[in-house]
Amino acid sequence: MREYSSPAKAEISDDARLTDTLYARAAGEPNAVAARQQESGQWRDVTVAELHGDIAAYAKALINAGVGHGDRVALLSRTRYEWTVVDYAIWSIGAVTVPIYETSSAEQIEWILSDSAAKAVFVENEAHAERIASIRDKAPELKEVWRFDGPEFARLRDAGAGVSDEDLEKRRTATKADDTATLIYTSGTTGRPKGCQLTHRNFLFIAHSALEGPAKQVLRGRENPSTLLFLPLAHVFARFVQVMVIEGKATLGHYPSTGPDLIEQFSVFKPTFLLAVPRVFEKVYTKAEQKATAEGKGKIFAAAADTAIAYSQALTTGRIPFTLKLKHALFAKLVYGKLLAALGGNAEYAVSGGSALGARLGHFFRGIGFTIIEGYGLTETTAPTSVNSPEFNKIGTVGQPLPGTTIRIAEDGEILAKGDHIMVGYWNNEKASQEAFTEDGFYRTGDLGSLDDDGFLSITGRKKEIIVTAGGKNVAPAVLEDRIRAHALVSQCMVVGDNRKFIAALVTIDPESFEQWKTANKKTGGIPDLTEDPDLVAAIQEAVDHANQAVSKAEAIKKFKILPADFTEESGQMTASLKVKRHVVNKEWSKEIEEIYAV
Repeated sequence: MREYSSPAKAEISDDARLTDTLYARAAGEPNAVAARQQESGQWRDVTVAELHGDIAAYAKALINAGVGHGDRVALLSRTRYEWTVVDYAIWSIGAVTVPIYETSSAEQIEWILSDSAAKAVFVENEAHAERIASIRDKAPELKEVWRFDGPEFARLRDAGAGVSDEDLEKRRTATKADDTATLIYTSGTTGRPKGCQLTHRNFLFIAHSALEGPAKQVLRGRENPSTLLFLPLAHVFARFVQVMVIEGKATLGHYPSTGPDLIEQFSVFKPTFLLAVPRVFEKVYTKAEQKATAEGKGKIFAAAADTAIAYSQALTTGRIPFTLKLKHALFAKLVYGKLLAALGGNAEYAVSGGSALGARLGHFFRGIGFTIIEGYGLTETTAPTSVNSPEFNKIGTVGQPLPGTTIRIAEDGEILAKGDHIMVGYWNNEKASQEAFTEDGFYRTGDLGSLDDDGFLSITGRKKEIIVTAGGKNVAPAVLEDRIRAHALVSQCMVVGDNRKFIAALVTIDPESFEQWKTANKKTGGIPDLTEDPDLVAAIQEAVDHANQAVSKAEAIKKFKILPADFTEESGQMTASLKVKRHVVNKEWSKEIEEIYAV
């Protein structure tokens, strides 16, 4: 058992709350820029006074609508300025925000609204409102639905005009540090999401620990720091970013997409730092590589990439050969400068989380002059629990514990975490809450890792079966696999996609059902002969489509491959209790998995 603690640098008082910094700034520096909002394709500065005014107006509106202290209010929308306004408005009256991914299925929305007993929900558009309407009879506590893009949003604001500033401040200051700020539903091994109870203290502690630790140089070491927030605010990482930026008095921009047009926005917004999942950095690299190849400069780009990686690796040793310095200087003019310009030109650092970045990509970006600081955390740890820093960055690791936190490696290799950033527990699930902690109060992450002598953490595997895609989305495979296995033709199914661009599946065929299907469809040959038969593929596609109805688009199976042989206990791919041995299947069918992601 190994353990490493970082000394605390932030202390959160019992009377602290997430709204304090913003409300204090509204009184002391109202004309400072707090945010940038995109209007008609142009970025407009939003002052602290404007942001505070919007938040206070909607907080009063919620009071007028009868939302009380501790009531749950759901938020179903893409990342946008109004998301932050409503989030802080909810916190301003001591209520609890319940974020929902805008890609969530009707089943997921129904469960989250009913389990949280949400009293009201904000949605972005008509499509979201229709999804709510389809399950509203199954969420009896839900009284109000307000749409950002509808007239009811403005009417809601106007309705709160009669609530006084004094009444709002009384409600705001009644909130304490250990009151619940949000319920973030995260996938469990059963497929039914659990609501993580995160408090005002959780967010404030981790934000200020980061600001006084690894993010100090990134945020507080620059004049007029800013970032563009494009990750879904329903995700804990984006939520942490939102809080840290506001607590750090930086400028926050919102962009509702991680699509191809995102990279173009970097050069327009010009952030001084970025926080993203590895997939974004992969896109930057891939887009640059494809552009170079299309222009007939593919060999130059490949040489430049190899040089950047070698240069970064040499930085680690402290010895950079003279010839490497010359090559690096040449490519800095030919290639690296253009890449840095594509990232906005002002940013030197980025923080990556959600899934593994990969050492090669980490070295490449550091080699071109853009250091990506990798970290590790979960919803239950209010995002980061360990992170590298500009001063101490071991590429390939996820850094040291944040100030005031402790990481322990259990006897079986599981990563255990402790600190004021750990959730209170799971909403309405005492059994799961108790099982999540050790007797001495450490949170069981379910991940496997190791600590080196300097306290840097490396992730070596997952004790839990949760899959984390390259975009940082947590996916519980059981709900998908169970539905697919329910199809008559299917024997076994294993969902894959860890650190991949999308979710996929390996499917095996039931021999008995196959013979019936073969006769009915007038086919000849065995299963190995028909794995790519259009009719068999279409039949399995029906099972996949049914399974996808239970999850969001980000969790849905995009591709599948029918295997020529079944998983069996005799082959070592199944346990005696008929559970798939994932590590065995991943190894023995690795070629087929690679083929899925090759195109």
